[in-house]
Amino acid sequence: MAFSVNTNASALSALLNLNATTRALETTQTHINTGLKISSAKDNAAIFSIAQKLRGDLKGFSAVKQSLDRSISTSDIALAAASSISDLLIQMKEKAVAAADAGLDTTSRTALNEDFKALRNQVSIIVANAAFNGTNLINSGTDAVVAITNPNATQTITIAHQNLTLGGGNITITAAQQITTQTLAAAAVSNVSASLAAVSVVLTKFGAGGKSLESQRIFANKIADTIQIGIGNLVDANMAKESANLQSLQVKQQLGVQALAIANKAPQSILRLFQ
Repeated sequence: MAFSVNTNASALSALLNLNATTRALETTQTHINTGLKISSAKDNAAIFSIAQKLRGDLKGFSAVKQSLDRSISTSDIALAAASSISDLLIQMKEKAVAAADAGLDTTSRTALNEDFKALRNQVSIIVANAAFNGTNLINSGTDAVVAITNPNATQTITIAHQNLTLGGGNITITAAQQITTQTLAAAAVSNVSASLAAVSVVLTKFGAGGKSLESQRIFANKIADTIQIGIGNLVDANMAKESANLQSLQVKQQLGVQALAIANKAPQSILRLFQ
């Protein structure tokens, strides 16, 4: 056995092992504190890069879901308004048909006309209030619903504007139309019937568009959940495993400190050679 006061190989080896254990312990503690086994590019550059791209896609789908939610609300209001207008038109047709009866007296026709006008005016009120977040799909404007469906905003679903104002593109009843005479009532029956048919087409379009938005919203949720799980599989720490590693490394660190202390005492044995 060679003895030297200049070099303590045992102590150097013990220190090297202790430092390695300390670094491993720090890494494990970081995993536990962050919940991540890969929290930066230093841990694993390739995996971290993939995870960052997926995080970007996840944020993109968050925007997609917001766009779809807003579009669904807008289309739902338009659909509800169009349905209410359809109901009003049915009632208006009943009044117009009754007023078109040649044997009806003037007093009765006048009463029917008042009901007809009240129903007619409600159409305008519904149209004016069928807006969500500043978008009205059934007024005289040109608003349309355009919802993004992918995280790059390159794909969309569009629900076109439908004019349901009195005298507009779909409703031929005018804001001044009345049924005070048999002739006017007969004309109103024709206008109401045509308007009902047009509104039914509008309801179909709004219904189909709303269904597409709902389906895309469900799909976006599934994709986002899948991406979230994928990111977790790549970077999340196994807490049970990390906990076991922590306890093991803590014991190893304590043993390393003791081994270093023993190794540091070795040079003192040289003094015995001179006694």
